[in-house]
Amino acid sequence: MAGKHFEDLEVWKLSRQLTRELYEITSNEFFSKDYGLLNQIRRASVSIMSNIAEGFERGGNKEFIQMLYIAKGSCGEVRSQLYIALDQNYITSDRHKNLIEKSKTISIKLNNFIAALKNSNFSGYKYKHN
Repeated sequence: MAGKHFEDLEVWKLSRQLTRELYEITSNEFFSKDYGLLNQIRRASVSIMSNIAEGFERGGNKEFIQMLYIAKGSCGEVRSQLYIALDQNYITSDRHKNLIEKSKTISIKLNNFIAALKNSNFSGYKYKHN
């Protein structure tokens, strides 16, 4: 694992930025009235960064990998919901494209991180004997 804290992980930083942007766009006049979509997209984006953090803190690669898969699934959920937001004219086409690209980048980085952990001989910090 890279870094001593989950806050050091680039993929966590990117997911935090995406969540910040999603909170911003869901606060606009039209989006904020669609309570179902607003709550769902916010929960999914929070799930990305939260599962990365939780998996990291568990200290074992197998658990971390599982949590990264959950984060990756939530990333796909955000992308799907962004299409709904576009179709309802809650966001512009340019904003949609930008957010889709950011979420795809996070998904790719999660996938690469999972692959790296699977190929690592390191089992995780909780299995490290001092």
